[in-house]
Amino acid sequence: MSATAARAPAKAGTLVLAGCGQMGSAMLRGWLARGAAGGYLVVEPARADLAADLADHVDVSWFDRPDDLPANFVPDAVVFAVKPQVMDAVLPPYRRFAGPATLFVSIAAGKTIGSIARHLGEDAAIVRCMPNTPAAIGRAITVACPNQRVGAAQRALCEALLAAIGDSTWVEDEALMDAVTAVSGSGPAYVFLLIEALAEAGVRAGLPADLALNLARATVAGAGELARQSPEMPSRLRENVTSPGGTTRAALDILMGEHGLPELLDRAVAAATARSRELAS
Repeated sequence: MSATAARAPAKAGTLVLAGCGQMGSAMLRGWLARGAAGGYLVVEPARADLAADLADHVDVSWFDRPDDLPANFVPDAVVFAVKPQVMDAVLPPYRRFAGPATLFVSIAAGKTIGSIARHLGEDAAIVRCMPNTPAAIGRAITVACPNQRVGAAQRALCEALLAAIGDSTWVEDEALMDAVTAVSGSGPAYVFLLIEALAEAGVRAGLPADLALNLARATVAGAGELARQSPEMPSRLRENVTSPGGTTRAALDILMGEHGLPELLDRAVAAATARSRELAS
């Protein structure tokens, strides 16, 4: 695994975005803010549901179906931001763009490069990615895995597109992508559940609901930022908060006890990994 290196950002001439739901729209906002491409062609039949800042942007052309895309152009990149359950139906019309000039990027969980290539052709340059929902605020972490058709310039272009939504890193072993999906792709939901549960526990301990929620949100956000910026391992940061015989120690005796949080997360990640593998079939 290797993190993206600092470099002058590449820029696409024309970018096709297939699907503009929560993740697709987050990516599009980032690309527009950073000027990641000269033009954006978005295939999204439900664009009436999108915010006006996207639907009315002058650099974005909207299409209901891929068959409506212009016949006389070759995009630099096509990004598939659709659910894995519909990928097999979405991919075939884009086969006409397969060739050395176009990079295909998929963020569909569980869909392997091989399954995508069966629809686009063996000559297609494909990158399988797994971002997460903090893309909406430019704080995603995305893991990318390329096939052998992806050259250095296309890697740089992919990195530039992913930089618009946060950080990214490459893996060469596609088998890792199911666990990546379980840890970082699904991970924000685990953190949101932690905030919910912590706030609800605070209410049961006697706090007003609005105060409990504010404390839970701020605590998780602050601790996460400290973990991100600190050179210390998370285990050391945890120990720094924990005084012998204190309140934190009393809580951790529960959370780290038998069938506690570590075991629950291990089971949760294993279940999500298994489901990612099922989606590949």
